[in-house]
This record gives sequence, structure tokens and C-alpha cells, in this order.
Amino acid sequence: MEDPTQAGQTTNGATDSGWRKPRGAPSLPEAHASIPVLMHLGFWRKLWAFSGPGLMVAVGYMDPGNWATDLAGGARFGYTLLSVILLSNFMAILLQHLALKLGIVSGRDLAQACHDHYSRPVSLALWVICEIAIAACDLAEVIGSAIALNLLFHIPLVVGVVITAADVLLVLFMQYRGFRYVESLVAGLIAVIGGCFAYEMVIAQPPLMAMLHGLIPLPQIVTHPDMLYIAIGILGATVMPHNLYLHSSIVQTRAYPRTDEGRAMAIRFASIDSTVALLFAFFINAAILILSAAAFHGTVHQNVADIADAYQLLSPTLGAALAGTLFAVALLASGQNSTLTGTMAGQIVMEGFLNIRIRPWLRRLLTRLLAIVPAVIVAGFYGEGGVGKLLILSQVVLSLQLSFAVVPLVRFTNERAKMGSFTNSRLLAVTAWVVTIIILALNVFLLGQTCITWLA
Repeated sequence: MEDPTQAGQTTNGATDSGWRKPRGAPSLPEAHASIPVLMHLGFWRKLWAFSGPGLMVAVGYMDPGNWATDLAGGARFGYTLLSVILLSNFMAILLQHLALKLGIVSGRDLAQACHDHYSRPVSLALWVICEIAIAACDLAEVIGSAIALNLLFHIPLVVGVVITAADVLLVLFMQYRGFRYVESLVAGLIAVIGGCFAYEMVIAQPPLMAMLHGLIPLPQIVTHPDMLYIAIGILGATVMPHNLYLHSSIVQTRAYPRTDEGRAMAIRFASIDSTVALLFAFFINAAILILSAAAFHGTVHQNVADIADAYQLLSPTLGAALAGTLFAVALLASGQNSTLTGTMAGQIVMEGFLNIRIRPWLRRLLTRLLAIVPAVIVAGFYGEGGVGKLLILSQVVLSLQLSFAVVPLVRFTNERAKMGSFTNSRLLAVTAWVVTIIILALNVFLLGQTCITWLA
């Protein structure tokens, strides 16, 4: 099926003059338009056809990098910071909507769009920054999986880090079987995470009114320095930059008609898929904070922020033998799930920014090695404490890169030459820029506070 956006004039009023460079191969060509979608299908069958990319994106919002900030927030401040998780989730829903819209309307993922629009030096700089962020994200996933393997099976951290290299082979095997197999594996692991935390919630029995009150933002979140620091950490760890590149690509795996009607349908159902999946991610992040608040807040353990310490203390604190074990199982599933999507995002970013095609196994191996090498060195020399600090550092790096992904995304979706009749409405454009400014300001503050802490 020919894509009208490849032939000089798009059907939605956008023109190729909106991009400064000629277009190359489609994003993820091995899976592009590989899942059929028929226009005559009913609502629920269409929604099922578009379901999957949202879950893959939601994985990044519940990865091991989020756990430390959620644990610290719940243990120290009870349910107060639930409102921050909710706000972060709303920001994520907005940004992921823009990402999927860019991919569906323009036929380009965010990395390709940056390559097409910006000069070569700027494009290369954005690519380098993005690669650093992906390595940092993958680092968090590798560390999380290694910690889970250590807690469950007493496997040394160094060995656990090396074992995670096998994930590359799993991703490749599933993708060659078909993109739906990858989505099914991700959905299965998310179900495991959800089941584990559903059990934890039943055992912890958190007070309903306290949780509902925690969803209301309080002025003290801004006025209390320690609370503000953790709140910004939660924001920075929740909205993941690589997810914007990933989502703008994988929505194109659906073979919707490349017409105005087909694109409008695709945006509608992909947005529903994304929103529902991210609301489930909110449940997971909120559950981590709620569990920490119910188990540790107001006790001698309220300074708990380390994943391993939480694992050791959950069972005796809650009086349930399986509490700590299922916590570690959820962590392992989270780490494994995140590696699946993280390595795929690495392929999308490299191919998009550099306009090249390399073998997927080689690209994913490179992504994993960039994470494994520092993790092995730190785990070998500094042990569990060093790995924990490395996990925090990875989140700071992600926060710094986020603005370099959000600004081009908002800019591109606001330009009529690129988006035609699907250009953001005035309200959506203003909201997107407000969210971008908030993210910029909070991440600069987080960086400053982190530097002060390290220098002190």
C-alpha cells in the first residue's frame, strides 16, 4: 500500500517542504505495516488491532528506575506524593499522544523527523545525547534485573548483570516471529507485575481515605525542600525520553490506510490504547509508593529508599512471607520488560538519526554492552551500594535528555507544513509548551540539587 506522504503531497494538506531532507526507509522496516487493520471492523475489533504499542510504551513508566524514587517518597512522606505520580502520568499521556500522532501523520518516527528537519551537526548532537540517555535507561534496567536475580536466587550482582545480555537474543527471536509476539510477551510480563502488586495491596491494606487525600496536590510539596527533591525525582523518572522515539515508530506497525480517514482512525485508537496502558502504569507506580507508605512510613524504617532493603523488610513488616518475594518477582519482570523495549528504542534511534540500516542483533548488542560494562565495573568494585548510586545517576541522565526529545516533538506537531490538518489545536499546543517548560524547569532544578548533594 503506497503511503501518500512519500509522494510530494500528503492527503492532509502537509507538503514535503515541511521537511528539509529527502525521506528514506520507513521506521522499523521489518515490522512496518505488518499488522492489518480493516476499516470496516467494529469499534472493539479495531481497538484490539491497535492494542499493543501502548503497553510497550507503558513499560518505560514502570521500569526499575522508578522504584527507588517511589520507595523513598512513600517511606518518608506517606501518601502525599501520590499527586506527583498522577501529574507525571497526565504529562506522559499528553506527550505520548503527540508522539503517536507524529508517527501516524508524517510516517516518520521522532528520530527520523529530527534527521529530516535539522542540520547534520544538530542531528548528530541530538543522536549522541539520545544514545547516552538510552544507555542510562538500559543501565537502570540491567541493574534492576541483577538486583532481582540476587534477591531471588542469590546470584552475584556481576553475574546477574552478565546474564541480562541474553535478553538481546530473546528480543530478536520474538521479533522475527512477528511483532505481535513481542507485544504479547510484554503484556504477559506486565500482567505478572500487576498481579504481584495486587497481592501486595491486599496484604498491606492501606487506608482508602489517606490514598485519596494523597491524590490532591498540597503546597508543602513545593515548600518542603526534601519533599520537592523527591517529587522532582519522581517526575524525572516517570517521563522517559526514549519512549517518545519508540512510540512514534511502533504505531506504524499497523497497516491502516494512509489517507486522512485512515490516519484519523489510527490516531483515535492508538490514543485510547496509549491512555489505558499509561493509566495501568500509574497503578503500578502508585502501588510501589503506597506499599512503601503502608509498610515503612512512621516506623524506624521510614528512611528506606534502597530496593534490597525494602525486599528484606517487607515480609516481616507486613507479616506475609510472600510479600518480599513477590516484590522481587515484580522487579525482575519489570527489568526484563524494560530491556525488550529499550533495545528496540536503541535500534530506532540509531537508524533514524543516522539514516542507516544495521543488523538488529548488532545494534541491540551494542546497546546492552554500553549498559553492562559500567554496571559490571561498579558491581565488582563497589558492590550493592555502588550499584544503587549508579541507578540514581542513570535517572539524572534521563532527566537531562528529556528536554532534547520533548522540544522537537512539540515543535514538529505544531507545524502545519509537517502535520497539515492534524496540526495541534491552539489549546493542545499551549498545553504542550506549558508541560515542556515545567519539565525543563524541574529537571534543571533536579540537576542543580544533585550536584550540590554530590559536592557536599
